[in-house]
Amino acid sequence: MKMKKKLVLCTQLPEKRLEEIEQYCDVTVAGELRHGKGNVTEEMTREECDGYEIVVLGDENAGTDTLNQWISSGMKFIGVAKGTPVTVDNEVLKAANIPLSYTPGRNRVAVAEYNIGLMLAAARKLTLSAAGLQKGEHLGEKMSDIYDVPDVKNVIWGPLDENHPYTDYGIGFELYGKKLGVAGYGAIGREVAVRAKAFGMEILAYDPYLSADKIEADGCKAVDLDTMLKESDMISIHLPVVDSTKGIVNKDWFSKMKPTAIVVNTARAAVIDQKDFVEALETGIIGGAAIDVYWKEPVPSNHPLLSMRNVVCTPHMAGLTTDVDHWSGEMMSQEVLAYLKDEDRKYIWKR
Repeated sequence: MKMKKKLVLCTQLPEKRLEEIEQYCDVTVAGELRHGKGNVTEEMTREECDGYEIVVLGDENAGTDTLNQWISSGMKFIGVAKGTPVTVDNEVLKAANIPLSYTPGRNRVAVAEYNIGLMLAAARKLTLSAAGLQKGEHLGEKMSDIYDVPDVKNVIWGPLDENHPYTDYGIGFELYGKKLGVAGYGAIGREVAVRAKAFGMEILAYDPYLSADKIEADGCKAVDLDTMLKESDMISIHLPVVDSTKGIVNKDWFSKMKPTAIVVNTARAAVIDQKDFVEALETGIIGGAAIDVYWKEPVPSNHPLLSMRNVVCTPHMAGLTTDVDHWSGEMMSQEVLAYLKDEDRKYIWKR
């Protein structure tokens, strides 16, 4: 009987896929899958995953020393169940000729749906008005019996005066007929564009690394950067953090946008110049923003964005749903099985 390979698993895989993998491997559970999310140090990971041919990580870190130790102890496959596996030093792996498997687009639907939610929240003042009611704004007097209401056919909020919610929070706009600029037409950018089209938006996509044919095949318009900035009513950021994109969304971008434009960011905060962004929002260079990511997380309690009425802030929740682990685990299982069967792998990190 052929000896099974040794695999250490730090992230969840679908049960059926795990059963298939166990036909080839003895599986040991480690990392966050064993200890819980956020409870693992790199030193713990280094020790627990040492001596395995196949290492499958989730959010665990693996730097130079850790990887060199694993490679010395016989590691030949490593996978990271993340959309951007920056938690692992790929230069060490490339030097050892060990490809790094990852799970690109695992949460593309989760982020895209959330992104649309942020767009609606910003356009229709949803979070501002909802928070206002919870704080006691624009409420009527207490009633002894809330079910004892008059028979009125046209129930309205009251006269449109200085105390009306429309006056206080502002009147929003429809997504229908507006132009959405998509900066970065990758897996998530495309999912956002497709959904925004269903709302009747016109999509202006900017991606210098993608052919116009691929963009326009989805019914979107491929444009240069200046066109996207000048014509868009909303701009959705979907750029990865690499040296060339750090702080790329800056005052030069903002100065070319409409003064009513709203910036939406569910990617990474590092692609936006923080000082330029705050200034543009404070001075009315741009109309507003809806963001889920920050330059330091948790976001500092005194950050100016939190007190701006033209900004929707959420605490980095776009990328995780109860479904994401399934998609991520399915993709990583395919990578592991391809390695075990000596087949080509689909998802190899090139950077």
